[in-house]
Amino acid sequence: MITDTYTYPTFPLRRFITSITDGPFGSSLTSNHYSDTGARVVRLGNIGSAQFKDHDAAFIPLDYYKQLQQHVVRSGDLLIAGLGDTNNPVGRACVAPDHLGPAIVKADCFRARLDEDRLTHRYAAWALSSSFVSDQVSTLTRGSTRARINLEVAREVQLPNPPLEEQWRIATFLDAETTHIDRLVSLQTAVLARLDERDRALRDGLLDRLLDTVDEVPLRRFVTRIDQGSSPQCEAVPRTGHEWGVLKLSAVKNGRFIPTENKRLPDEVTPRREYEVHAGDLLVTRANTPSLVGDVAVAMGDVKGLLLPDLIYRVGLVPGINPEFITEIALGSRVRLLIEAVARGSSQSMVKLRGDDIREWPIPAATQAQQASLVVNVRQGQAATDRLRGAIHKQLTLLAERRQSLITAAVTGQIDVSTASGRGIDPS
Repeated sequence: MITDTYTYPTFPLRRFITSITDGPFGSSLTSNHYSDTGARVVRLGNIGSAQFKDHDAAFIPLDYYKQLQQHVVRSGDLLIAGLGDTNNPVGRACVAPDHLGPAIVKADCFRARLDEDRLTHRYAAWALSSSFVSDQVSTLTRGSTRARINLEVAREVQLPNPPLEEQWRIATFLDAETTHIDRLVSLQTAVLARLDERDRALRDGLLDRLLDTVDEVPLRRFVTRIDQGSSPQCEAVPRTGHEWGVLKLSAVKNGRFIPTENKRLPDEVTPRREYEVHAGDLLVTRANTPSLVGDVAVAMGDVKGLLLPDLIYRVGLVPGINPEFITEIALGSRVRLLIEAVARGSSQSMVKLRGDDIREWPIPAATQAQQASLVVNVRQGQAATDRLRGAIHKQLTLLAERRQSLITAAVTGQIDVSTASGRGIDPS
């Protein structure tokens, strides 16, 4: 049973802190400092909600690590995210894992050590990842252009403080119950991956049949120009109404254009109209991870007042070439393998694609009728998988909400964890 009242007294985090620091800013840590091996750099993407996300590892040389000792992370330390977005709330926290090895925190990441005789790191990570805290933080950051907190704000975050023995029970309960939810999320995510594979196989099969009848030529034969936009300092909120906005990299995703993924251009900044996006523009991402760089989409929908950023190309095409046809070809395995082979960068977490690389994409020399036919056949084949995707995304949303409500109820004492084990997932 979940009650509407909070059981435990609350205190500011500073009451329990023995040590806290953030990461080096500015020129103290740039991409030029990164190396293939050495000491680990804990970044925002590694800090999940009471989970350390071990993907996307970054390193600095051990010699340089020794110069940054005030930012060092040890296994068992509490890690707090000082910056958030719509999918990853600011203030979330996790515990540094035992296998981490030598490490430091990056800018906007905080490393805290608490008096664990009063507040354990495990429980604090769950509490900081709860809605009880995220609601506080959203108030503290209100009016800011970004969901960001500094060390002073982090110190003042109020946390429920149950007895020590109860903290251990809560953390153990949430470890077990959220594992069940996370397992369901993994299964649903695996289904999404199989749907993507099905779509790729369909697209590649149609492309192979087309190539039985026509030759391949480089895309440069059909390109009139490739524009790269500009990214002025923007607000971290989307535009509204007739305001100007600059597209985010996430506006181009898996062949789809998402116009709501933009940042509002401040009123005092004059928009560069030559970068305004128009319906029918072919957009290609210029920089991203190796598996995502070179993503493509055709601009459509509410595009008036949206500007091209510096991380997205606009590719002009000669008359008679369907941008949706080029999108489908670019999403096929032939071009994707070429993109991943030629994308350049000093870090595998972010690589770049040149305009000349795009011009070399192999494109079937298809007639307008053949172009239209391939696009229609791909879209018809994807209709069934799109319906399944919609249902799965709905389930994932429900699971995320259930996970968050369970965490909040447990850390605030709304449920008795000693009797609630096994009730974290209600099939109904």
